[in-house]
Amino acid sequence: MCLTMSMLRNVLIGLIAVLHLYIAWFEMFAWTSRGPAVFSTFPAELFESTVAMAANQGIYNAFLGAGLLWALSIRDQTWRAKVALCFLIFVAIAGLVGAFTVATKILLVQTVPALIAIALVMLTRRA
Repeated sequence: MCLTMSMLRNVLIGLIAVLHLYIAWFEMFAWTSRGPAVFSTFPAELFESTVAMAANQGIYNAFLGAGLLWALSIRDQTWRAKVALCFLIFVAIAGLVGAFTVATKILLVQTVPALIAIALVMLTRRA
C-alpha cells in the first residue's frame, strides 16, 4: 500500500510540475497568440500591453515546476519530502491567490492537486 501511495505521490508531483512548466510556457511565449482564447473575459486589446507582466508570472511558474522536479530527483527521502512540501505549499498559495484575484477555477486546477500531493507526502514520508 505504501509503495502504491509513494508512486501516486510522485506521479502527482510530476503532473503538477508539468502543469506549471506548461503555464510558464504559455505565459512567456504564447500570451498573445493563445491568451485571448484561454482568458476570454479579459479584453483582447490588453494582451499585447501585458506581455511583460505575463512573462514575469511565467518565470514564477517555471520556478515552481523546476522546484517540484528537483524534489523528485533528490535521493534522500527526508529531504525529498521537505523540498516537495515547500514547493507544493508555494503552489497551493499561488492557487489560492489566483482563485481570489483571477478565476475560482484556479482553485481546482492548482490548489486542490497541491493539497492532495501535500497529504500524500505527509502520509508517505519517513519518520
